[in-house]
Amino acid sequence: MSETKTPALQYRFDGPEDAPVLILGPSLGTTWHMWDRQVPELTKQWRVFRFDLPGHGGAPAYPAGSVAEVAARLLATLDGLGVQRFGYAGCALGGAVGVELALRHPERLASLALIAASPRFGTADEFRQRGVIVRTNGLDPIARSSPDRWFTGGFAAAQPAITEWAVQMVRTTDPGCYIAACEALASFDVRPELGRVGVPTLVLVGSDDQVTGPAEARTLVAGIPDARLAVVPGASHLVPVEQPAAVTDLLVRHFSTAWQPAYDSSTGQVAIPAAPVKPVLAAPPQPSPIAEIAAAVVPPQSAGRPDPYEAGLKVRREVLGDAHVDRALAQADEFSGDFQEFITRYAWGEIWDRPGLDRRARSCVTLTALVAGGHLDELAFHTRAALRNGLTPAEIKEVLLQAAVYCGVPAANSAFKVAQGVIREETTPTE
Repeated sequence: MSETKTPALQYRFDGPEDAPVLILGPSLGTTWHMWDRQVPELTKQWRVFRFDLPGHGGAPAYPAGSVAEVAARLLATLDGLGVQRFGYAGCALGGAVGVELALRHPERLASLALIAASPRFGTADEFRQRGVIVRTNGLDPIARSSPDRWFTGGFAAAQPAITEWAVQMVRTTDPGCYIAACEALASFDVRPELGRVGVPTLVLVGSDDQVTGPAEARTLVAGIPDARLAVVPGASHLVPVEQPAAVTDLLVRHFSTAWQPAYDSSTGQVAIPAAPVKPVLAAPPQPSPIAEIAAAVVPPQSAGRPDPYEAGLKVRREVLGDAHVDRALAQADEFSGDFQEFITRYAWGEIWDRPGLDRRARSCVTLTALVAGGHLDELAFHTRAALRNGLTPAEIKEVLLQAAVYCGVPAANSAFKVAQGVIREETTPTE
């Protein structure tokens, strides 16, 4: 194991030093030990490189808030070791890293296997909600529910030692790094780009995976030009642990037969074949109920200045959540459409997107202003937003106590009732 520092990752090698390198990427909340049962067979042909995500398995706790950042740290680690070309197999978040490598650094990849992976992992709201729970309750609720997400019921009952090992893996993860990894998954969506993956790809999924199951796997296969599907029966999300022999056999067969040629030594380049056109099963764009109104009413932006609407919509979704924003836009009609356009462009695109204050500070200011104005409906969803922006319940309490001094006790009394209900709802673990 290396002595690492940011931006490098904690890693280990197994297998012959002169063999081609095969990288195994872990899932959120796990360590490189999730691959222990695959290593003996894989090291017969490959030099196996395993790594831990930041803050996992005792790795340095330098949070990485995007899949691209994890991939960049992995490449920096490999560059420092002189590894330029490799095969890659990744599970869940590790699979997302593999897709990122295939899209942004195709010259480095010889072959790819995506296990329990998806071009988009659930919804951004789901992962940001998980971050809220960890900030409030720590990792114990997530750890205790992990076996239900990772394993079939029969396996968990028959293998109590492995089940307890899984729980302890999550418990020993750095909470800040876990929250950052949730944010990375929340923002990951490569559905429109799958057709550009130009490396031979195996998509492998457990038949009983309720997290990223066969439907997500088929989306990957439909979108990636040179991909094939393998469904492992009797396995859930952490399929390399639950069905190690089947997964090992599939990986050996894939990487033995689908390994793109290395660089041409005479040119220093490798030809990346053009990906044939293939439909991507991405969610079709939804027509905006306010598009025609906006075109008719909103004045054009001045030349040379970008329209803040798209940036505002992105920030609005990140702060308030997709469900809230989708509901607001869906309810817009000829009467209210202009207002939705206005607040998206100016409140969110012009003010919330300014760099002068971070989102935590803006949430504090907003909560205080809403208490002062007695706007309790908006206080409810901005309390949710404050939790998503990283404020803890204790910090929200301090904001409301401060508001009681300057905005009045009756206003703060009403605010406490609203905020207390929201915090209970948002921070109660669901098991």
